[in-house]
Amino acid sequence: MALSRDEIYQKVKSVLVDALSVDDEDVKPNSTIRGDLGAESLDVLDIVFRLEKAFTTDPTRKFIIPRGDLVPDEKLMENPDYVQAGKLTPMGLAELKKKMPYSDFTTFDQNPGVDKLDSLFTVDTLVKYLESKLK
Repeated sequence: MALSRDEIYQKVKSVLVDALSVDDEDVKPNSTIRGDLGAESLDVLDIVFRLEKAFTTDPTRKFIIPRGDLVPDEKLMENPDYVQAGKLTPMGLAELKKKMPYSDFTTFDQNPGVDKLDSLFTVDTLVKYLESKLK
């Protein structure tokens, strides 16, 4: 039986509370994983591992989050066709949207600075990603 969006959200919330030692009420759909919840690079890896474990319901078929699925590859940000003067080019923005279809780009589109990338990685991004993968 498929999980509801709320069930997925509750599991994600539980993982984030445990992994980041944050209060339950701090985890909201629009909370950013790094900025609001304080995750660092190693924390993101731990969160991915914990999510895989939390969403593996059949021991014979492990739920796996492939590398680069949630967070874009660093090579994207090093490509001069995609990033110039600290901002994503239209081509770079299009590529990022392909790689992060679960993120809300509404605000980011206004000022697509590399320094604002973390704003795309929210609790809701995780929930939408997992919701699509668990169907």
